[in-house]
Amino acid sequence: MPDGIFLGQSTKREELMLAMANRHGLITGATGTGKTVSLQILAEGFSAAGVPVFAADVKGDLSGIAMAGTPQEVLAERARQMGYDDYRMVATPTMFWDVFGEQGHPVRTTISEMGPLMLSRLMGLSDAQEGALNIAFRLADEEGLALLDLKDLRALLKDLGQRGKTLTTEYGNLAPATIGAIQRRLVVLEEQGGDRFFGEPALDIRDIMRTAADGRGYMNVLAADKLISSPQLYATFLLWMMSELFEELPEVGDAEKPKLVFFFDEAHLLFADAPPALVQKIEQTVKLIRSKGVGIYFVTQNPLDIPETVLAQMGNRVQHALRAYTPREQKAVQTAASTFRPNPAFKTEQAITELAKGEALVSVLDAKGVPTMVERTMIRPPSSRLGPVLPEERRALIAGSPLRGTYEDVRDRESAYEILARRAAAAAESETAPAVRPARSVRASTRETASERFVKNLASSAGRQIGNMIIRGILGGLSRR
Repeated sequence: MPDGIFLGQSTKREELMLAMANRHGLITGATGTGKTVSLQILAEGFSAAGVPVFAADVKGDLSGIAMAGTPQEVLAERARQMGYDDYRMVATPTMFWDVFGEQGHPVRTTISEMGPLMLSRLMGLSDAQEGALNIAFRLADEEGLALLDLKDLRALLKDLGQRGKTLTTEYGNLAPATIGAIQRRLVVLEEQGGDRFFGEPALDIRDIMRTAADGRGYMNVLAADKLISSPQLYATFLLWMMSELFEELPEVGDAEKPKLVFFFDEAHLLFADAPPALVQKIEQTVKLIRSKGVGIYFVTQNPLDIPETVLAQMGNRVQHALRAYTPREQKAVQTAASTFRPNPAFKTEQAITELAKGEALVSVLDAKGVPTMVERTMIRPPSSRLGPVLPEERRALIAGSPLRGTYEDVRDRESAYEILARRAAAAAESETAPAVRPARSVRASTRETASERFVKNLASSAGRQIGNMIIRGILGGLSRR
């Protein structure tokens, strides 16, 4: 088994050491300069070393990794020029995934697993709305209400709005307008396809960490060409995956090779309009997840897209050409150049603008974890197909997947929606039930007739007169003495 991944040829053979691959990496460059090819050859190398890979396929081009490449003289000549004698056409074992369940196995998570922080980011909530959502999640925990899908959360928010006044003293003010605003955002999320993302069976993170029968790691390709049209859903989904990996995987320290490598294409979407608390969470996850044996590689056009605190943790770098016509582009070139260990043989800043297609500046970590000097490198040709798989090829690969039938059918077990519906029905029934009348007594009636009342009143009047006469007689006798 190799201890490194061959990237290409500079003045020497450029290899990414597997033992340093979990120190993360960055692939940058302008559109059309070869970023996807660099991602593809890295993924091929990790798979060949028995390391599973997960990557989002934004343009559809990466899906071709599942098929052997077509022999081409231009590619063979390129391999000969760099002394790549092992070059051959090989398909990589691949599983396809799709949030919408159209181009791969459906990918789902539950509302509870997503959590209020990332859900707030997904819906673009204000501070007040995020606070109300946190209260909803806490109430669900206290009352044993499972939040699995959007209808569960919608039912909980409705219940929260109806009970707002009774909960104010314990949780704070819950304005109906705030609850209504969140409900409206849920409708928008549902229109974007969020209703298919939330539910069960939820993705078991171990299913993207499989190896094939021949020992190669599976390449997990997420169809993101449609998902990318909902950028917040795309970014939040991949952030959720990183968080799940961090929470689920045990500590492994420094290993001979990663347990999983995660490629995040269009990485700028992760940080666009992200509140400071979320950026801090991303930074923390990236920093600590390497001890779980996971390498994260960001792919983006401009290094300025990545916050400096995160950029500083990217030890392995592949920089394709950048344009430098506008002030922002010139700043991006300067930033990219400043992150490399200088090479006295050339000016890094100038080389970035002169790179041809298929060329890149490469710097990786050596055995001591120190970045190597940047080298101008000819990137090796991929062994798998350049370009997308055909629809019929994709269908055949999905049908032959070891996970076929695991995630296709939705399960809808009892959760917050059903429990709250029963609670509301019971309350409505108690309010509309008729008042209970006392049972009639089986004893004789105590009602008086008219003659009985006359005799009783007559006796009472005569008795009062006789009593008065006796009292006057007694008082008169006492006065005469």
